[in-house]
Amino acid sequence: MAKNLDHVVSIRPGRTEPARPPARRTGLAPVGGVREHAIGEGQGMESITKNRQSPDVLRAMIERAYGAGQVPAGEGWATELGHGWFNVAYRIRLRDGADVVLKIAPPPHVEVMTYERGAMSIELNTLDLIRTRTSVPVPDVHFADRSHELCDADYFFMPYVDADNLGIVAERLPAAERDACMEQLGAANREINSIRGAGFGPLAGPHDTSWRRVFTGIVEDVLTDGERRGVDIGWDYDTVRAVVAEHAGSLDEVTEPRLVEWDLWSSNVMVRDGRIACVIDHERAFYGDPLIEAGFTGTQLPAFGDPAPFMRGYGQAELTGTERVRRRLYCLHLMLIMVIETVYRGHTDTEQYDFARPLLDEAMALLGRTRP
Repeated sequence: MAKNLDHVVSIRPGRTEPARPPARRTGLAPVGGVREHAIGEGQGMESITKNRQSPDVLRAMIERAYGAGQVPAGEGWATELGHGWFNVAYRIRLRDGADVVLKIAPPPHVEVMTYERGAMSIELNTLDLIRTRTSVPVPDVHFADRSHELCDADYFFMPYVDADNLGIVAERLPAAERDACMEQLGAANREINSIRGAGFGPLAGPHDTSWRRVFTGIVEDVLTDGERRGVDIGWDYDTVRAVVAEHAGSLDEVTEPRLVEWDLWSSNVMVRDGRIACVIDHERAFYGDPLIEAGFTGTQLPAFGDPAPFMRGYGQAELTGTERVRRRLYCLHLMLIMVIETVYRGHTDTEQYDFARPLLDEAMALLGRTRP
């Protein structure tokens, strides 16, 4: 391992799974990746936040994390995992044949949305919380470096996990197996939500005793981000603010801050042999209301699928009237992000925008606002 630096974190080694034969299932890893591309070849999902590095820089990172003896030689030892929009991630084969994943944060000159600032630090903190306080399987962190000495952003290494991405394979699974996986996800999400925070808000603080203040502040950050870049959300921004304010009283029912993932979709779940093998991508966690979790989205927006299996696993009964209002606010927040982030990502097509814009209208209608 590299010498111990204050800004370099060496976390317990864990076990790297042995490399499987080339005829693997789908080549998925703890970054939600399925499309693999050799360095210099085509890439997967394109986003200006992806901080790609040269082979020489990657070798320097490997040496710092694992020592000079693990630096690979030749070609074909690194492939980009292309399923994902924010960070860049590489599958790397070390000299001894072990496969690991390197995840690199966006470059500092690329503007990200307010809630995404410091996302990699959030992920590392969340991984530690889940690993030490629950039984939910998450990747070990082999090594993390925040020094910005080798590249201009934070990065960390973790094991490569050979398993299937549930979000990719779900449609090919028998209905009973798919539902069983979603029930497992519901149970895992509930266990994550069992972790209590000192207050509502970011993991590292500042914390607040009022969920209403925190959530309305979160929405305001998103709206301000959209206004700053002139994003067309299809609504007057102040109209959206008024709708949130009209229904904000429902948030006062939430009095206990819990760890929420917010981004725990099926595409962030790795499954093997009908069981969850790993839960990945924890960079958007905070202390809030568990009802904001992704698995509940379909209770109000059917486009996100049937939530019944997830809710069974979670142990959540049918939502009360106040809970439905809260969940509708959370749907509005989600759709605002899905529309606005397309500009921040520099998307080269309109697929996500075209999907999200009508659903933003639907979320507004659920809260009593329709177009004249």
